[in-house]
Amino acid sequence: MKTYIEERAIEVANYIISCNATVRQTAKLFGISKSTVHKDITDRVEKLDPDLAKSVRRVLEVNKAERHIRGGVATKEKYLKKQQKKS
Repeated sequence: MKTYIEERAIEVANYIISCNATVRQTAKLFGISKSTVHKDITDRVEKLDPDLAKSVRRVLEVNKAERHIRGGVATKEKYLKKQQKKS
């Protein structure tokens, strides 16, 4: 594995842990795809630092459990904005 890929994977993992970031937020910030973020965390970080990988997985499990709530909030905001434009 190339050194820059290993460094990015560790940096991505640390960012997710420190900011409780979602995969989408992380992908957008680093300019990579969601698939790459997922691969970095599940494969690359697991091989490089298993303890770090466990910490990241905990954050992502919480995010996964809460995503339906974030989706509902986003939908509510979308329709409130539409309603405000009509008024």
